[in-house]
Amino acid sequence: MSLSRRLWNDLKLSVVFDLEESERIRLGKRAAFAGIGGNVLLTSLNFLVGISSGSVALVAEAAHTLSDVLTSVITYIGFRIGQRPPDRQHPYGHGRAEALVGLVVVVFLGIISYEILSEAYRKLFLELAPPDYTAVLMAGFGIIANIAMTTYIRRIGERINSPAIVADAQHQKVDIFSCIAIMLGVAGSHLGFRFLDPLVAVIIAVLVLKTAFDVGRENVNNILGAVPSPEIMEDIEKSAMSVDGVKGLHEVRINHFGPYASVDLHIEVDGDMMLRDAHRIAHDVERRVIEDIDIIKMVNVHVCPVGEKSRCLEWS
Repeated sequence: MSLSRRLWNDLKLSVVFDLEESERIRLGKRAAFAGIGGNVLLTSLNFLVGISSGSVALVAEAAHTLSDVLTSVITYIGFRIGQRPPDRQHPYGHGRAEALVGLVVVVFLGIISYEILSEAYRKLFLELAPPDYTAVLMAGFGIIANIAMTTYIRRIGERINSPAIVADAQHQKVDIFSCIAIMLGVAGSHLGFRFLDPLVAVIIAVLVLKTAFDVGRENVNNILGAVPSPEIMEDIEKSAMSVDGVKGLHEVRINHFGPYASVDLHIEVDGDMMLRDAHRIAHDVERRVIEDIDIIKMVNVHVCPVGEKSRCLEWS
């Protein structure tokens, strides 16, 4: 049997989700459709009210919200790709597609920040009549709707441990600040402080870029296999060391695959131990780590004689 075939079979046996996979897919669909449906509604209302009230900012927000729709569609595509089972070409599955899609969201955030800055520049140098206060009412409705959608989508993303859906929730949160900016801009225009609208828009553009940086860093770390937290490393060490016969642990590495991760580690055992016993201990460590740590779904164990760590590293 080929190595890729063995890896594929081992993965199918070891990958056991806390949530049933069908349930995870169902929740992922719900989050994606909530984002798409909610933003289609906000896009239509922002455009119609923006035209009728004379609010250029609200019309621009309609374009901004339309980009949210496109982002939600991309997020859902990434989520579905991530659910594909392992195959011969991808023995570890397709989970990293979700993190890659998270990076696409970062690109959209950059485009949005450019749109906001362009609108701020336009308002700063063009004399525009102040819009009526229906724009304020629409912006207030947008704040409430975006808070509800952000909270709902984020909770689902965290529950099913989906980096793409969590990134989409972070993206959605930006719209809350955009609506606040519109409210302040309309009020400032009527009070004669026309500079307030572009000034607040610039601040929001910076917040958008900050969100893009945070989402990008999280997903890049996910792809590169950065340790999510020191606590997970401690949990892995505690779990592995609890197996009888394990004398030490080193070279622990974590690889992310979307909602789950694999671990490569070296354990130290008695150098005079029989091969059969060392093999049994290695499998006990694999099973114990998978059982104890939710995010870990695959463990590869390298066995080393105790006291020969440096030589073991040279061989590996």
